[in-house]
Amino acid sequence: MPSQKKPRLAILHYAAPPTIGGVESTIAAHARLFADHGYPVKIIAGRGEPFDARVPVQIIPMIDSRHSFVGEVNRKLANGIINSDFHALTGAISRVLKNALADVDVCIAHNVLTLHKNLALTSALREIIQNENVRLVAWCHDFAWDDPVYAGELYTGLPWDLLRQKWAGVKYVVVSKARREELARLLRLSEHEIAVVPPGLDACEFLGVTPTTARWVSDLQLFTAAPLLLLPARVTRRKNIELAIEITAALRARGLAPKLVVMGPLGPHNPANAAYLDELRALRRTQGVADAVIFLHEYGLVDDAARRDLYLLADAMLFPSEREGFGIPILEAGLARLPIFCADLAPFRESAREHANYFKLDEPPKAIAARIADCLARDARYQLKQRVLREYAWGRIFVEQIEPLVKGM
Repeated sequence: MPSQKKPRLAILHYAAPPTIGGVESTIAAHARLFADHGYPVKIIAGRGEPFDARVPVQIIPMIDSRHSFVGEVNRKLANGIINSDFHALTGAISRVLKNALADVDVCIAHNVLTLHKNLALTSALREIIQNENVRLVAWCHDFAWDDPVYAGELYTGLPWDLLRQKWAGVKYVVVSKARREELARLLRLSEHEIAVVPPGLDACEFLGVTPTTARWVSDLQLFTAAPLLLLPARVTRRKNIELAIEITAALRARGLAPKLVVMGPLGPHNPANAAYLDELRALRRTQGVADAVIFLHEYGLVDDAARRDLYLLADAMLFPSEREGFGIPILEAGLARLPIFCADLAPFRESAREHANYFKLDEPPKAIAARIADCLARDARYQLKQRVLREYAWGRIFVEQIEPLVKGM
């Protein structure tokens, strides 16, 4: 059976990137995600610039909320005056927008159906969807009729009532459950008629990691780790990496999903380090964590930028060295605000003092793992980070919530 043809999409808003704003950043993310998944998608906006070669940006100046003529019309509307300028603007927008939507199957309009920043655009869009074969998704971030700031600018009757009426055949989307309650009340809809699709984050983009690090995150599935433990050391016997592997196995036995990233390459001055690495590989197999213990040097060079990235991505530092003269990673983890779980060595206590979590080298790995698990279970920052990665990653939101919206229309 041939695959279903993907609908042609347009994302409509007053402005597009590089305009700075929550809606504009959401639009950019949506457009990239649709393009990533093979959807023909374009942006229709009053102002903006191309930001992705796969996403055409069609500028219609009259739909910009800050267009000079729109501003004149808006000032009259704010005083309850509907004159020929409003009707002329509505007609002009309707003609141009109709042409822009001629090759579109689904239009995703952000805030146009619930905000009064360009009521001529709202009126024109209403006319178009009543007469043209284009399906409409109303992505509602803000509601003019529910905002006391705008109370003096809204009046009973058209065009203002368009912002508090249910439009037939339109799929309504809001960004939170709280917004769903508000919109259901405003439009007199049942809540099950309104989809909730939150904004998301691309963690690698937000943190500004290098392309190399982003590739590791994807290839090694680092964001599935809970927790992601960083061991910033070369592969040399005094770093006691075998204990870190056993702790990782004990964390898995407790029902967690840990990954241990050993950052450094083989120590350069001792030929026996190659044999030590072979021992560690064998140990991770016998401990059942071959997929959870990563020797990063096997995947590429960890330069200074990647090193910084790994501290930003990790949930905690695990540093079980048997001997150290100082331990620079303690300082690095401190700057990165990482919880530190380390051997109880005098140099570490000298630098970290009471701000690290120490364990004795003769403690059973299960006991150390229990303390790590307990500490992270009580760490609100760690728990929120895991929730963000689990619930608010753009990739997951697209596949589970955004794509089904357009497929189902």
